[in-house]
Amino acid sequence: MVAVNRNRFVKRTLTGFASLAVIAGLLGTGVARAQSAPQGEIVIPDNVKIFGNDNPNVRKATAVVNGDVITGTDVDQRLALVLAANQNKLSDEEQKRLRLQVLRNLIDESLEIQEAKANDVEVSQAEVDESYARVASRNFGQNTSAMDAYLKRIGSSPESLKRQILGEMSWQRLLQRNIAPFINVSEDEVNETIQRLQASKGTEEYRIGEIYLAAPADSREQVYTNASQIVQQIKEGGSFVAYARQYSQASTAAVGGDLGWIRLAQLPEQLSSVAKTMQPGQLVGPIEVPGGFDILYLIDKRQVLTADPRDAVLALKQISINFPAGTTDAQAAKKAEEFATAIKAAKGCGTVDAVAKGIGAEVVTNDQVKARDLPAAIQSPLLELSPGETLPPFGSVKDGVRILMLCGRDDPQADDGPNFDQLMAQMEDERINKRAQIYLRDLRRDAVIEYN
Repeated sequence: MVAVNRNRFVKRTLTGFASLAVIAGLLGTGVARAQSAPQGEIVIPDNVKIFGNDNPNVRKATAVVNGDVITGTDVDQRLALVLAANQNKLSDEEQKRLRLQVLRNLIDESLEIQEAKANDVEVSQAEVDESYARVASRNFGQNTSAMDAYLKRIGSSPESLKRQILGEMSWQRLLQRNIAPFINVSEDEVNETIQRLQASKGTEEYRIGEIYLAAPADSREQVYTNASQIVQQIKEGGSFVAYARQYSQASTAAVGGDLGWIRLAQLPEQLSSVAKTMQPGQLVGPIEVPGGFDILYLIDKRQVLTADPRDAVLALKQISINFPAGTTDAQAAKKAEEFATAIKAAKGCGTVDAVAKGIGAEVVTNDQVKARDLPAAIQSPLLELSPGETLPPFGSVKDGVRILMLCGRDDPQADDGPNFDQLMAQMEDERINKRAQIYLRDLRRDAVIEYN
């Protein structure tokens, strides 16, 4: 809630997931139309008998959306981006399940592009190419040819990625024109929010990543299996951001599933109770929520309007020794103990260089180390040191032994939070995103989709 989202029109909370998630195909068109007609009760008997052998929910990976064709190649090329991020570790069965999720995302993308065109919202090819070039610049040093070659090598294509860019730009531009001008946030609302932030100073807030998969009643088991496979692949080294962009059905997919900084009260109860127990870097899921399943990744957590000690800038000296080839574990342990004793005899950072030279150790100095950039296991112990104190030795027979000595520390300043204008912009974004969910839901309801 404190951080300001500079990526306009991307949903920041999980509120309203159920209404967004279950529209496509859930119990026929009656549920969707109930959004614009009087609500009615859907009656399903306990003893359901299915007439006929055809399952209308078994979909092949091709579809025609209001006349626009999505081919199996389109799906394969999008799927290839995730496969590449995971070193192609997915089995054929896993790929088959995830391909259906990609198809659903491509259907939404087609609806967004179609709606933008119908409203005379244009995104030129030059703009798409420019955005594509920026992606190439970040990954390949401004070399679009290298980017093209990479995409083709992994089984994707430049056209597939540019289509995704077109979809995101078209949708955001449409929202900016058709929804943003009609969103109002009063000064009183902003001032009240600022007061609540001040009142909650010191309470914890969380930066959470999400992957949401809609689960209609007749495919809930399959979607759960899908989500479980995604969790397993991420735990084995897959990219959470890549999975979120390609498979999540929340609008945060556009930013890799990042919800930004939020408080637990902003999450549905099923998720807040889980997030409360998570530690940074932890992945949890699938978690059942109304309409589907969620996968949560805790990126970080901090205290509202409070300086985070991990933002301290440290001055460190690393003293290290290596072991000769053939050193046994017992010999290494003895030398490490002698090494630690010698370094303890040093009287702070002013004399440690001379002590290290006397025992043949190497010293590396760095006075611009952010505590949060260090491995989590040593962050807290290091922040508890006073200048001249050291951490216990760490290392291995192969890599040698190292000791970190703290030489100084610049503590961070307290965060005053967003100013009035920043907070108003954030609140406007949140309201735009809620309208966007309803907009996309209605497009799904009215779409003519043929599966081949």
